[in-house]
Amino acid sequence: MDVALFQVDQPGSSPRRRRLTQLAVVPDAADLFARLCQRSALPLLSRVDPYADLALTSAEMEQLLAELSTELGAATSDGERELLAAVLALAERCALGEGLELHLQGD
Repeated sequence: MDVALFQVDQPGSSPRRRRLTQLAVVPDAADLFARLCQRSALPLLSRVDPYADLALTSAEMEQLLAELSTELGAATSDGERELLAAVLALAERCALGEGLELHLQGD
């Protein structure tokens, strides 16, 4: 499950004119993040489906940041800590910018 930060450009209200520009990505080739989400008891992370995409807006970042911080504190390996820190950094960027979305991209 890769985590990607996108800039959203949508002139007008038509979803057909919506354009996404990828700004950064945290690849998860070993599916660590997917496994972390599956075992999480936290509300937002536990609803992540490793086979589907979930787009989160900057308005949802406060909750995501809190949950990622909790999971970072409970991480059991250096790989988990590194991955969670990278995802946390993207979520912090998303929280600061209007028109940004964080996409959790399933397999």
